Amino acid sequence: MNNLLAVDAKGLHKNFGSVQAVRGIDLQVAPGEVVAFLGPNGAGKTTTIDMILGLSQPGKGTVSVYGGTPRQAIARGQVAAVMQTGGLLKDITVKESVQLTAAMFDSPRPVVEVLERAGIAELADRRVEKCSGGQQQRLRFAMALVSDPGLMILDEPTTGMDVTGRRDFWQAIRQDAHRGRTVVFATHYLEEADSYADRVVLVRKGRIVADGTAAQIKNLASGRTVRAALSHDDPRLALLPEVDSVEHDGARVTIRTRESDAVLRFLLTETDAHDLEVTANNLEDAFVALTSDEAEDIASLPETAAEPRTESEARA
Repeated sequence: MNNLLAVDAKGLHKNFGSVQAVRGIDLQVAPGEVVAFLGPNGAGKTTTIDMILGLSQPGKGTVSVYGGTPRQAIARGQVAAVMQTGGLLKDITVKESVQLTAAMFDSPRPVVEVLERAGIAELADRRVEKCSGGQQQRLRFAMALVSDPGLMILDEPTTGMDVTGRRDFWQAIRQDAHRGRTVVFATHYLEEADSYADRVVLVRKGRIVADGTAAQIKNLASGRTVRAALSHDDPRLALLPEVDSVEHDGARVTIRTRESDAVLRFLLTETDAHDLEVTANNLEDAFVALTSDEAEDIASLPETAAEPRTESEARA
């Protein structure tokens, strides 16, 4: 298993009637990588994840996990998933939930150990229905850890968690990744992808439009963001050739532009704008630029940026 890709998806297509949910996705993930799989609602993320987990079959293309089919990998305990909803029995305790999952495997990790790892040891005797949404997500994480999987798929894993819970969760994930576990996760919290992913894959309308480190993704969305206090909406801003978008929020305006100097000059000489701020694009800016309806498919990054690393490189 160590010499095989954790995920090797080639030419994935999936239609639902006339809707093309996935349109030719290629995704290779090396052992030990932490990969953020991002896109707006309806981009094809969940459909792709379902195919990687063997919950759905591609209309075209192939998926292998550690060299076998997804279902073979799951049966061997090599893959586990933390989904956003479902998978829990509400009328049993947290500990009983993990014990029930452990009974499915020949050599499960100790129940006490995974409860500690997920940060819910003190909730062992609490009924699942009495747990908060964030605590139930941690329980799903504990259940996923039972088989000691090589690959963990996380779909919105920190939904319902407070800031501290999210931070602790990702610290646990990073520690596992340092030990060689592979993680592929989808999230709406872009700062999580920026902070914790080795690699970011952006999906738009069923296709991958960018694949690289967070820094490389940010660089694809060229330009700057200018923010200023402005007493009234000024329609002339949107007509400037250097401006990509203008957003008004009360007495402040946010302008995304390829030429910040020209925008600043206009604001200072033609308007009553003050309290000006110029920042480089962050991952959210790149996400919007690369996945919006107006975005054109972006040429891929240099090949070395998107290539999966070797296992030794991933663990370094």
